[in-house]
Amino acid sequence: MEIRKKIVITRKLPDPIIQELDERNYRIHMWPSEDDPMPYDKIVKEAAEADALLTNVSDQIDKQVLSAGAKLKIVSTMAVGYNNIDIQEASKRGIYVGHTPDVLTEAVADLTFALLLAVSRKIVEGMAFIKADRWNSWGPMLLTGQDVWGSTLGIIGMGRIGEAVSRRAAGFGMNILYCNRNRKPQAEQQLGVAYAELDDLLTKSDFVVMLAPSTPATHRMLGEREFHLMKPNAVFINTSRGENVDEAALFHALKNKRIWGAGLDVFEQEPITSRHRLFGLENVTLLPHIGSATIATRLKMAGIAVQNIKAVLSGGKPAHCVNEF
Repeated sequence: MEIRKKIVITRKLPDPIIQELDERNYRIHMWPSEDDPMPYDKIVKEAAEADALLTNVSDQIDKQVLSAGAKLKIVSTMAVGYNNIDIQEASKRGIYVGHTPDVLTEAVADLTFALLLAVSRKIVEGMAFIKADRWNSWGPMLLTGQDVWGSTLGIIGMGRIGEAVSRRAAGFGMNILYCNRNRKPQAEQQLGVAYAELDDLLTKSDFVVMLAPSTPATHRMLGEREFHLMKPNAVFINTSRGENVDEAALFHALKNKRIWGAGLDVFEQEPITSRHRLFGLENVTLLPHIGSATIATRLKMAGIAVQNIKAVLSGGKPAHCVNEF
């Protein structure tokens, strides 16, 4: 009798997704919690018997995990980014790494623009103001923010999400600058965006949005010097990866009012708690990495992660593959 292949899933997924994995073909070991992650030592232990790992952005899939997986054929992450996975080690061991691109573009663009609006118009502060019973009268300068309409938006990283944010910005009459590893003539023509070198973009923009992928070249791409270049009334938004920003430099820029405000969905170390130093500031809005968190998007991501696994365990390659070997 053929032994069924084992799939280890590091976070509880909805039943319709799991039903795609026929138990006649696979043994499923799924961590029972949706909110609390599978501990690292447990991942290492389970990898030793796994044919496939279905992971997410918070799981550290390093050399120790991969070397434990003697039978491991694929690590399928329910994310676009994969900087938490040792790609070089996986390739060395003949382990595919699959991810879920293209399905979360619009959801992340929506969240990016929601953060931009929330910070610029003090949405979160306004609700807290009412909840604290502080709204006693109308004041001429009460909770005044920054204009979005007609302002200048600088986008760092003009990929699919950058282009989607540009389309939203156009509806607000924004002047759009972008900085990217390569120029995008087609985007310039279709979206009316203009290319700028990073320093020029930072100097001219009222809103700066970080959308670059996490790579060695973008690690702490924005630091003390870059925040000093920005306008005192500028708003910084990051929905890419926390490692792209020197968080200490951002903290000091916000605390010293070097920039006006920030909206962050990602952090250098995740998750953060209420003891994080950024919580002590009034000019920052913080979210728990929910850029892709719409029901439809998350279900699509989980479905793609499952299909990547099924393809490899059937002798093929994942449709969305990070590595080649």
